[in-house]
Amino acid sequence: MKCGLLGRKLGHSYSPQIHSHLGNYSYALFEKEPEELEDFLKNGDWTGINVTIPYKKEVIPFLDQLSPVAKRLGAVNTIVRRPDGTLFGHNTDYFGFRSMVGRSGIAPAGKKCLILGTGGASATAQAAMEEMGANVVVISRGGENNYDNLHLHTDAAVIVNTTPVGMYPNTGVAPLDVTRFPNLEGVLDVVYNPARTQILLDAESMGVKTMNGLWMLVGQAKEAAEYFTGTKIDDAVIGKIHLLLRRQMENIVLIGMPGCGKSTVGAALADKTGKTVVDADEEIIRLAGKPIPAIFAGDGEDAFRDWETKALEGLGKRSGLIIATGGGCVTKQRNYPLLHQNGTIFWLQRELEKLPTDGRPLSQANKLSDMYETRRSLYAAFADAVIDNDGQLEDTLAQIMEVTL
Repeated sequence: MKCGLLGRKLGHSYSPQIHSHLGNYSYALFEKEPEELEDFLKNGDWTGINVTIPYKKEVIPFLDQLSPVAKRLGAVNTIVRRPDGTLFGHNTDYFGFRSMVGRSGIAPAGKKCLILGTGGASATAQAAMEEMGANVVVISRGGENNYDNLHLHTDAAVIVNTTPVGMYPNTGVAPLDVTRFPNLEGVLDVVYNPARTQILLDAESMGVKTMNGLWMLVGQAKEAAEYFTGTKIDDAVIGKIHLLLRRQMENIVLIGMPGCGKSTVGAALADKTGKTVVDADEEIIRLAGKPIPAIFAGDGEDAFRDWETKALEGLGKRSGLIIATGGGCVTKQRNYPLLHQNGTIFWLQRELEKLPTDGRPLSQANKLSDMYETRRSLYAAFADAVIDNDGQLEDTLAQIMEVTL
């Protein structure tokens, strides 16, 4: 059985990895230009394919039959070649999105739901939310309901972002200000890179439920695999594959006082997890073109903090890293979303008398106890978990791995 993903410019895709856990079939990436589409669909060497941008509508004229869901949405993301050669089209995004809503714990029935965007993902979200009993309002740039009259919809309880705003690499921006919605109960984003887009970070800070699109990605693949193989697959597999991907994509971010062991722990974690460890100070040196003591001596601490933020901005966008930060990164709140968007943040604690000061300008210029008292609440505000690093290295690693598992 030969399966795969059809698109124009596919780049990196998690689909082959996901499908490797779903069935005993090969899964390839098929990059095709528009003029190649008809011949590939009719004569290509495949038995089942997923379809992504820009061909979810374009494939329909070449199909012999559509499922009711595909007809309703006017888009196909799964095609099966039947034994008689006919082509059947279905849309598994609908199942994936509904599964995502269920997993999020958000209950849309009887509530106003704003869906941002008008593309294919928006149509899927609209259909699913209406089926679940929500009062759906679509927000677009120029329609009747748009970003200039959001004051008409401040009673919304659920917001679904189906636009690419905030998606990697253009992170740190949100399509709207969620604080304008006092009744907000949940925010969903079909984007999954970064793990927390700006709209999800903003919603998280309000204490409302949030979820990104990774669960939807796995869920739609699960249903597609059922069509490919003709076999029912337990929904529990979605959670298992989602966890594997999340662990793989997640950054492990280490914060703490200068000399608390971030570099040592980071290197050991890299050996244990296979992730790449990066040192934020080394990235600052690369960007600034000079050593950190020279930045402090020549330009001052404010200039150093600006370089630090620039370094963390680049590192935080990436996935699957171990990031060892500088001890003072927590002194700038702007660094928190940069680190949290893709990472779990661990505060490494070590007794002050064990902290070295050589080569550390601020540690040499300030009393460590005073510095710690100033930063303690900042470390706590950034941290997802607090790790005791006063004992054996293996004990420290075990504490971190327990959280990441």
